[in-house]
Parts: sequence; structure tokens; C-alpha cells
Amino acid sequence: MFMTYGAVPDRLFNDFPASAPTILTSMFMHGGIAHIIGNMVFLFVFGDNIEDKYGRIKYILIYIGWGVAAALAHSAYAVSTGEGEIPAVGASGAISGILGAYMVMFPRARIFTVIAAFFLYTVRIPVLIYIPLWFAMQVIFAVIGQLGPAGTAGVAYLAHIGGFVAGVAVGLAWKALPDSIKYKEGIAAAAGGAKPAFRGPMFRKTRPRIEDVATAAPEVIEGPDYYEVIAEIRGVSDASDITASYDADSRQVRIVAHGTRKYEMSAKLPATAVNPVVKYIQYLNGIARIRLTK
Repeated sequence: MFMTYGAVPDRLFNDFPASAPTILTSMFMHGGIAHIIGNMVFLFVFGDNIEDKYGRIKYILIYIGWGVAAALAHSAYAVSTGEGEIPAVGASGAISGILGAYMVMFPRARIFTVIAAFFLYTVRIPVLIYIPLWFAMQVIFAVIGQLGPAGTAGVAYLAHIGGFVAGVAVGLAWKALPDSIKYKEGIAAAAGGAKPAFRGPMFRKTRPRIEDVATAAPEVIEGPDYYEVIAEIRGVSDASDITASYDADSRQVRIVAHGTRKYEMSAKLPATAVNPVVKYIQYLNGIARIRLTK
């Protein structure tokens, strides 16, 4: 089955484009339960925020594109080292693209991490430490695998590296695009920007500026029966530290964070909004998602 539906490097280069569909089929095959669980954990932690940024359709297409880039990077390497007959399977390359894009688009997020060292404990690691460290490990393991006997590595580290580089490139390109291209007219740009909750002289020396806490104004995504506000928020422990309310006169969703740093921001809904109601607030890795029903 792996030889039929996996991405075999020799076949990709010698029998293209007839072998091209195996790039897609290989992304939905895995070498075992641990392989699937590992990929799904990373997809669960990082994928939803990237989907919110791109939208569902663009996210799926870009995700597949990252998988293609990863497969080609691995295949080129495998053919050059004489291992082109070994099939590659798994979504790790595409998920590595998610990590690359996440690092670019959410550079101030913190990753909730469970560490097992005699005891289990949790820590929030800055994304600019967590993901570059992960990438460095892929490079190191790729070099170690190259030094060992041919065909014994067992993991397509070049697919991880290729997918990650593609993810970084797409993230940078996405940030460079104007909002009018990325999102629907009048939805993506948040109105009013972010402003400090306290402006008096007493607080200016003790309270951090909002610019030091949140790097971007919230974004609004419109679904078939909902609006969702995506905001990068730091200094709170969970969703209970965040409140959101809708002001019908200004059509703005007011978001207030009550954590180690107290501040507020707002996002303007489109003109089609008619008394939406806040349904729930989710918070994970520095990103808040406020869902409102239409």
C-alpha cells in the first residue's frame, strides 16, 4: 500500500505527472498510531489559528501546497542520496508549514507545554523559542541521519524542513498583502485600533502601553451564521480573564483583558451586523477567539 499511495521519490521524478497524485494520497497515510497522534497534536495546537487567518478554503489549499513543497524537498534529497525507492508517508511536511506560518503570524504567542521531568508540570514557552528550537532539531536530526547508514533514518526530516521554509515564506507573503485582498471588504480592518485602559498620569509609569502587549488590532471573520473576532492577547491565563461586549451604536466589539496587564481593544463588525450576541470566548497560546451569533 505504501508503494502504491506513498510518495516514492524516484517515481515522482521519473514518472511525473502520472505520479503526482501520490503526493496528496501520501499526506493522508501514516506509519503508525504514534505518527498520527503526533501530527494531530501539532495540528490541533497550531492549525486552528492559521485557518482563522486564511479562511477555510484558502487554508486547505495552502496546506496542500505546503505538503507538496515538503514532498518535493524530501524527494530531491532522497534521489540525490540514493534512497529514492523508499516511499514517504504522513502529513508532517504540511504541518511543518503550519508551524512556519504560525511563527511569522503570531510571533508573540506562548505555547502551553507539558514537560515530564520526574514530575509533570506545565509552562508557556514563547513561540520564537519553541518553534526555532523545533526547527533546529529537524536540521540536527537530518545531519545525523545523513551520517548514519543509508535508509536507517526512518523520518523524512527534509520534508519537515521544506514544509517549514514554505510556511515561513507564505506567512511573510500573507502579512505583506493588503487587507482588501486577504479579507472581505470592511471586515478585516479593525476600527479604532487598540488603546490603553488607563491613561491618567498615575498609570503611565506602572501600566505597559498596549503597543507593548498586542502587536496587531483584532481581525473579524464572517461565517454563514456568525462573526469571529481574532485577537492576539498577552498577560492573561485563560478565557475567564477576557470579557467581550457588543455596542450597537458603533458596531464595535469591545474586548477587555483582566490579567497581569489590564487593557482593552475593539473591532468593528460589518454593516450587515444586527445585534449579534457573544456566544463564547476561547483562549489558547496567546490568541483569543470571540464568537458572535448573527
